[in-house]
Amino acid sequence: MTTPKAKFAGFALIAALYAGFTLGLTAPAWAGLDEATAAYQRGDYATALRELRPLAEQGNANAQYKLGFMYDRGLGVPQDYSKAHMWFNLAASRLPPGEERDDAAKNRDTVAERMTPAQIAEAQKLAREWKPK
Repeated sequence: MTTPKAKFAGFALIAALYAGFTLGLTAPAWAGLDEATAAYQRGDYATALRELRPLAEQGNANAQYKLGFMYDRGLGVPQDYSKAHMWFNLAASRLPPGEERDDAAKNRDTVAERMTPAQIAEAQKLAREWKPK
């Protein structure tokens, strides 16, 4: 027969293991985003790019937004409006409703104003064909 104290201890152990496992899986992704943000702020765009690209390619909307901004401004990457548009478009479609999502859509539309129709079509094609890695 299991006592209530033993049941509680078992549940507590399971909860602790689950929390540890979950935190262990998410910590590296946030650490990469934090490192990328710190690198970006100090002007180390090569490090920011190295940290952001894998996160963006895995579907992290915040990383996609930041990468779109880097491509739009040519920070650590060649000046590429099609890639900026693509990353902003993906971020806008993945971020939850709110200010960041609105900003991503606004930046996508601002970049589009500087693009030719062929560039916009290419960016939209890239976004449609994009799959998380």
